[in-house]
Amino acid sequence: MANLKEIRGRITSISSTMQITSAMKMVSAAKLKKAQDAIVMLRPYSEKLQEIIQNVSSSSDSDNVSVFAQKREVKKILFIAVSSNRGLAGVFNSSVIKELNQQISKTNVEVEVLTIGKKVFDAVKKNKTVYDNKSTIFDQMSFEAVAKVSSKVMKAFKEGQFDEVHLIYNKFINAATQEIKTEQLLPIVLPENTGNVVSDYIFEPSRKEIIESLIPKSIKTQVYKAVLDSIASEHGARMTAMHKATDNAQALKNDLVIFYNKARQAAITNEILEIVSGAEALKNS
Repeated sequence: MANLKEIRGRITSISSTMQITSAMKMVSAAKLKKAQDAIVMLRPYSEKLQEIIQNVSSSSDSDNVSVFAQKREVKKILFIAVSSNRGLAGVFNSSVIKELNQQISKTNVEVEVLTIGKKVFDAVKKNKTVYDNKSTIFDQMSFEAVAKVSSKVMKAFKEGQFDEVHLIYNKFINAATQEIKTEQLLPIVLPENTGNVVSDYIFEPSRKEIIESLIPKSIKTQVYKAVLDSIASEHGARMTAMHKATDNAQALKNDLVIFYNKARQAAITNEILEIVSGAEALKNS
């Protein structure tokens, strides 16, 4: 039978772990509300912006709409992979890394990776070319910080450093569900002109100037939305993971308490038997 002191030590250790996981769950739940509100408010703006761009550019050839819509022979691809800086969030980070590896394996051209998040950076830096690492972006999260990253990517695409740019991130569905997404950021995808697109707009100063202004803003918003989605997904995944960890720890603690009580009862029984045996021995002598 295991040593009672050792079992008590394990019970105490599990109780301490439960306190930590429970606290982490509460912290993530509090942060999730703010992150969820941010992404829910941004999505309608982002979708409407995409709709306007598609409508006002639907009657034009994509190569003439903007340099950011020009399709060219794909010789080099940039993947922007968004993870978190911390772990203990279930499969949140590993799903991004897995999807990135799958996307890279599908292509036979040169690939570089721009990482947003320490976890994905640590995973790819050893065997893949890292274009840039922006793990510090979460320290002071803002649209301006993300826009700087987007501007750098847009400049690289415009100068021909990359022929395609793709986003990989976790899309927030709800606290318990996150969906891994891969989206083409550049060149932007415009709808085919079917004649059914609503384009009842008055352009001032001109269609070209408006498109040239809206497209960069749309690209920056798309990247910002992906980062906000990832942040909300991280807190949801961590809250779920810590909830499960707390439940598992509680179940393990219950098993150990039962085991401890059985061991204690066995020890007490042995002591009683020794006392009775000793008393009988003295009586017979």
